[in-house]
Amino acid sequence: MKNGPWIFLSALALIDVSSASRAAAQGAAETVQGMLAAQIRSQGFTCDKALGATKDTARSRADHAVWVLRCSNASYRVSRAPDMAAKVEPLR
Repeated sequence: MKNGPWIFLSALALIDVSSASRAAAQGAAETVQGMLAAQIRSQGFTCDKALGATKDTARSRADHAVWVLRCSNASYRVSRAPDMAAKVEPLR
């Protein structure tokens, strides 16, 4: 039982690192949806609560990202290019 506490502490460290990785990934997703929601609001669109954002890889190109933003009241396709206003298309 000499190695018992070390094995337990190692397992706890792995669990803690795994939890931190998930939290960081979730934080990054929240940052993208929050940023997109803020941008479309500044352009006059309504997004009561941002629920999620997924990248549309079929429509995206280098230096031109296309996202589908789901809000509690609507969904939007948001096309973003550097140094330009976003092109926002309401969906549905």
